[in-house]
Amino acid sequence: MADEKELKDKFWRAIKSDMTVMLGLAGVDESHTRPMAAQLDGEDGPIWFFTSTESDLVKQLSTAHRAVATFASKGHDVFAAIHGDLKVDNDRAVIDRLWNRFVAAWYEKGKDDPKLVLLRFDTERAEIWKDGSSLWAGIKLLLGSDPKQDYKHNVAEVILK
Repeated sequence: MADEKELKDKFWRAIKSDMTVMLGLAGVDESHTRPMAAQLDGEDGPIWFFTSTESDLVKQLSTAHRAVATFASKGHDVFAAIHGDLKVDNDRAVIDRLWNRFVAAWYEKGKDDPKLVLLRFDTERAEIWKDGSSLWAGIKLLLGSDPKQDYKHNVAEVILK
């Protein structure tokens, strides 16, 4: 069994660092996820996304909705499938805290742009995988180790709430 705390901590650090997830609505054209820049307001969830009233995601999101996000860290050492609820939450205090020059570049009228939408992804659970293809794993395989048994320590279903 994987060390769930270790995988969970590694996941949150990677999300905070790498920031890009593929986000979509569960049950609504799940094959159509889109890349979104994820932001955290603290050490862990919720995950926040700036987007536009013109995005297909916002048009499909009339109320809080089940959502799924997939994540692969830049170094491919952490992968995750994340489940939770997604909703529009234009909390001005959160917008002020998360606002930066990269977000500002997308909105002509800044924080008061009528197209600005802030999405809140309240994460509930995730299946997290840690890369198991290290040099040590290769040596163990050559020595007759069973990779399926060894990999059990690199994956866990974790609660994110």
